[in-house]
Amino acid sequence: MIGNSAQPILVIEDSDEDFEALRRVMYRQQVLNPIFRCTDGDEALDYLYHTGAYSDPQTSPHPSLILLDLNLPGTDGRELLQQVKQDEKLKNIPVIVFTTSANPRDIEICYRNSVASYILKPIDINRLKQTLQSFLTYWLDIVVLPDTVGR
Repeated sequence: MIGNSAQPILVIEDSDEDFEALRRVMYRQQVLNPIFRCTDGDEALDYLYHTGAYSDPQTSPHPSLILLDLNLPGTDGRELLQQVKQDEKLKNIPVIVFTTSANPRDIEICYRNSVASYILKPIDINRLKQTLQSFLTYWLDIVVLPDTVGR
């Protein structure tokens, strides 16, 4: 991986299995990006606003990309997305929704809230790996992220 290899990625995912699949695909593709994980929306808000356990910006850097599950305990992904996109300091971070929800209302709400992509999580492990590989190639190799401009 080239392009965005130093850019921090925030993964907001409550499923250990899905996160582990992502981690394995990233390892195989030699992704060098620092990865930070939050398991619910409230923890993610603490991370993004540097409060609670994430008060030190050195150990919880501003992410260049957010991979967001919608179905989270506490503050869910829909609420989190809306809050991020209404915040002047956070709204330029590309948010990619990665969820099992094929609900047309969820898709519409997410795009109305300026989500960069909406990806359905495949149930089949091989399709999941392929989807994650495509996500990584596109977002870390091809796309220019906001934090990389001018560096």
